[in-house]
Amino acid sequence: MKLTALSCLAGAVLLAGVFASAEEKKPAAKTPPLLKHEMKSLTGKKVDLAKYNGKVLLIVNVASACGATPQYKPLEVLHEKYNEKGLAVLGFPCNQFGEQEPGSDAEVADFCQKNYGVKFDMFSKVDVNGDKAADLFKQLTSKDAFAKDAGPVKWNFEKFLVSKEGKVIARFRTGVEPDSDEVVKAIEAELAK
Repeated sequence: MKLTALSCLAGAVLLAGVFASAEEKKPAAKTPPLLKHEMKSLTGKKVDLAKYNGKVLLIVNVASACGATPQYKPLEVLHEKYNEKGLAVLGFPCNQFGEQEPGSDAEVADFCQKNYGVKFDMFSKVDVNGDKAADLFKQLTSKDAFAKDAGPVKWNFEKFLVSKEGKVIARFRTGVEPDSDEVVKAIEAELAK
Protein backbone atom coordinates (compact mmCIF):
# COMPACT_ATOMS: atom_id res chain seq x y z
CA MET A 1 0.00 0.00 0.00
CA LYS A 2 2.80 2.40 0.95
CA LEU A 3 4.65 1.59 -2.25
CA THR A 4 1.59 2.38 -4.37
CA ALA A 5 1.04 5.71 -2.58
CA LEU A 6 4.72 6.61 -3.05
CA SER A 7 4.54 5.63 -6.72
CA CYS A 8 1.47 7.84 -7.21
CA LEU A 9 3.14 10.72 -5.40
CA ALA A 10 6.32 10.35 -7.46
CA GLY A 11 4.25 10.27 -10.64
CA ALA A 12 2.36 13.41 -9.64
CA VAL A 13 5.63 15.23 -8.87
CA LEU A 14 7.06 14.13 -12.22
CA LEU A 15 3.95 15.33 -14.10
CA ALA A 16 3.97 18.63 -12.21
CA GLY A 17 7.60 19.10 -13.26
CA VAL A 18 6.76 18.37 -16.90
CA PHE A 19 3.86 20.88 -16.87
CA ALA A 20 5.99 23.47 -15.07
CA SER A 21 8.81 23.16 -17.61
CA ALA A 22 6.27 23.41 -20.46
CA GLU A 23 4.91 26.61 -18.89
CA GLU A 24 8.42 28.03 -18.59
CA LYS A 25 9.06 27.38 -22.28
CA LYS A 26 6.09 29.48 -23.41
CA PRO A 27 7.37 32.76 -24.78
CA ALA A 28 6.38 35.67 -22.56
CA ALA A 29 4.41 38.42 -24.24
CA LYS A 30 7.06 40.93 -25.23
CA THR A 31 6.39 44.45 -24.01
CA PRO A 32 6.76 46.93 -26.89
CA PRO A 33 9.05 49.93 -26.27
CA LEU A 34 6.08 52.31 -26.20
CA LEU A 35 4.74 50.54 -23.12
CA LYS A 36 8.01 50.32 -21.21
CA HIS A 37 7.17 53.30 -19.04
CA GLU A 38 5.92 53.81 -15.55
CA MET A 39 3.53 56.73 -15.16
CA LYS A 40 1.65 58.14 -12.21
CA SER A 41 -2.15 58.01 -12.08
CA LEU A 42 -4.25 61.02 -11.03
CA THR A 43 -4.49 59.41 -7.60
CA GLY A 44 -0.71 59.19 -7.29
CA LYS A 45 -0.33 55.46 -7.89
CA LYS A 46 2.48 54.18 -10.10
CA VAL A 47 1.18 52.51 -13.24
CA ASP A 48 3.33 50.25 -15.38
CA LEU A 49 2.09 50.83 -18.93
CA ALA A 50 3.01 47.22 -19.74
CA LYS A 51 -0.38 46.34 -18.23
CA TYR A 52 -1.91 47.63 -21.50
CA ASN A 53 0.13 45.21 -23.62
CA GLY A 54 -2.20 43.50 -26.12
CA LYS A 55 -4.84 46.25 -25.99
CA VAL A 56 -5.68 48.90 -28.56
CA LEU A 57 -4.90 52.29 -26.99
CA LEU A 58 -6.22 55.77 -27.62
CA ILE A 59 -3.74 58.08 -25.87
CA VAL A 60 -4.90 61.68 -25.50
CA ASN A 61 -3.39 64.82 -23.99
CA VAL A 62 -6.29 66.53 -22.23
CA ALA A 63 -7.12 69.87 -20.56
CA SER A 64 -10.01 71.15 -18.45
CA ALA A 65 -10.29 74.72 -19.73
CA CYS A 66 -9.99 74.30 -23.49
CA GLY A 67 -12.46 74.79 -26.30
CA ALA A 68 -11.96 71.07 -27.02
CA THR A 69 -12.65 69.99 -23.41
CA PRO A 70 -16.13 68.68 -24.37
CA GLN A 71 -14.23 65.88 -26.18
CA TYR A 72 -14.12 64.20 -22.77
CA LYS A 73 -17.73 63.11 -23.39
CA PRO A 74 -17.13 61.17 -26.63
CA LEU A 75 -13.89 59.78 -25.19
CA GLU A 76 -15.91 58.36 -22.30
CA VAL A 77 -18.48 56.98 -24.77
CA LEU A 78 -15.66 55.21 -26.65
CA HIS A 79 -14.40 53.81 -23.36
CA GLU A 80 -17.84 52.51 -22.39
CA LYS A 81 -18.54 51.02 -25.82
CA TYR A 82 -15.19 49.39 -26.56
CA ASN A 83 -13.41 48.81 -23.25
CA GLU A 84 -14.69 45.23 -22.93
CA LYS A 85 -13.62 44.61 -26.54
CA GLY A 86 -10.00 45.60 -25.83
CA LEU A 87 -9.75 49.40 -26.12
CA ALA A 88 -8.10 51.44 -23.38
CA VAL A 89 -8.50 55.23 -23.46
CA LEU A 90 -5.65 56.92 -21.59
CA GLY A 91 -5.88 60.61 -20.65
CA PHE A 92 -2.80 62.70 -19.88
CA PRO A 93 -3.54 66.22 -18.60
CA CYS A 94 -1.13 68.85 -19.90
CA ASN A 95 -0.77 72.55 -19.09
CA GLN A 96 1.52 73.46 -22.02
CA PHE A 97 -1.15 74.93 -24.29
CA GLY A 98 -2.57 78.24 -23.12
CA GLU A 99 -2.20 77.08 -19.49
CA GLN A 100 -5.57 75.36 -19.90
CA GLU A 101 -4.88 72.69 -17.27
CA PRO A 102 -3.73 74.74 -14.25
CA GLY A 103 -5.24 72.61 -11.48
CA SER A 104 -3.74 69.90 -9.30
CA ASP A 105 -4.24 66.23 -10.10
CA ALA A 106 -7.02 66.12 -7.49
CA GLU A 107 -8.75 69.09 -9.13
CA VAL A 108 -8.44 67.50 -12.57
CA ALA A 109 -9.95 64.25 -11.23
CA ASP A 110 -12.81 66.13 -9.58
CA PHE A 111 -13.50 68.16 -12.74
CA CYS A 112 -13.51 65.09 -14.99
CA GLN A 113 -15.81 63.14 -12.69
CA LYS A 114 -18.30 65.95 -12.00
CA ASN A 115 -18.56 67.27 -15.55
CA TYR A 116 -18.05 64.22 -17.76
CA GLY A 117 -18.28 61.12 -15.55
CA VAL A 118 -14.86 60.00 -16.80
CA LYS A 119 -14.10 56.37 -15.99
CA PHE A 120 -11.26 55.78 -18.42
CA ASP A 121 -7.72 55.80 -17.03
CA MET A 122 -6.38 59.26 -16.27
CA PHE A 123 -2.81 60.07 -15.38
CA SER A 124 -0.91 62.80 -13.59
CA LYS A 125 -0.15 65.99 -15.49
CA VAL A 126 2.74 65.74 -17.94
CA ASP A 127 4.55 67.82 -20.51
CA VAL A 128 4.07 66.47 -24.02
CA ASN A 129 6.63 68.69 -25.77
CA GLY A 130 10.10 70.00 -25.05
CA ASP A 131 12.98 68.83 -22.88
CA LYS A 132 10.70 67.91 -19.98
CA ALA A 133 8.24 65.96 -22.11
CA ALA A 134 7.27 62.56 -20.74
CA ASP A 135 9.24 59.81 -22.48
CA LEU A 136 5.96 58.29 -23.65
CA PHE A 137 5.13 61.45 -25.62
CA LYS A 138 8.69 61.76 -26.93
CA GLN A 139 8.15 58.31 -28.43
CA LEU A 140 4.61 58.96 -29.67
CA THR A 141 5.72 62.07 -31.58
CA SER A 142 8.96 60.61 -33.00
CA LYS A 143 9.56 59.64 -36.62
CA ASP A 144 10.36 56.13 -35.42
CA ALA A 145 6.87 55.78 -33.94
CA PHE A 146 4.84 57.34 -36.73
CA ALA A 147 6.77 58.86 -39.62
CA LYS A 148 3.56 59.95 -41.45
CA ASP A 149 2.77 62.59 -38.84
CA ALA A 150 5.76 62.98 -36.55
CA GLY A 151 6.54 66.11 -34.61
CA PRO A 152 5.37 68.03 -31.58
CA VAL A 153 1.86 67.98 -30.20
CA LYS A 154 0.19 71.17 -31.46
CA TRP A 155 -2.67 71.52 -28.97
CA ASN A 156 -4.84 69.80 -26.39
CA PHE A 157 -6.82 66.66 -27.27
CA GLU A 158 -4.48 65.20 -29.85
CA LYS A 159 -5.21 61.49 -30.11
CA PHE A 160 -2.73 58.69 -30.81
CA LEU A 161 -4.15 55.29 -31.80
CA VAL A 162 -1.82 52.45 -30.82
CA SER A 163 -2.18 48.86 -32.04
CA LYS A 164 -2.25 45.76 -29.85
CA GLU A 165 1.43 45.33 -30.76
CA GLY A 166 2.31 48.78 -29.40
CA LYS A 167 2.72 50.59 -32.72
CA VAL A 168 1.29 54.05 -33.44
CA ILE A 169 -1.07 53.52 -36.35
CA ALA A 170 -2.88 56.86 -36.48
CA ARG A 171 -2.67 60.36 -35.08
CA PHE A 172 -5.73 62.58 -34.90
CA ARG A 173 -5.25 66.28 -34.25
CA THR A 174 -7.46 68.38 -31.98
CA GLY A 175 -10.08 69.15 -34.63
CA VAL A 176 -10.88 65.48 -35.18
CA GLU A 177 -13.63 64.50 -32.74
CA PRO A 178 -13.15 61.19 -30.90
CA ASP A 179 -16.52 59.92 -32.15
CA SER A 180 -15.92 60.88 -35.78
CA ASP A 181 -16.26 58.13 -38.40
CA GLU A 182 -12.52 58.39 -39.06
CA VAL A 183 -11.57 57.59 -35.46
CA VAL A 184 -14.29 55.01 -34.81
CA LYS A 185 -13.50 53.08 -38.01
CA ALA A 186 -9.77 53.05 -37.16
CA ILE A 187 -10.50 51.77 -33.63
CA GLU A 188 -12.88 49.08 -34.87
CA ALA A 189 -10.42 47.95 -37.53
CA GLU A 190 -7.69 47.53 -34.91
CA LEU A 191 -9.96 45.72 -32.47
CA ALA A 192 -10.95 43.29 -35.24
CA LYS A 193 -7.33 42.23 -35.84
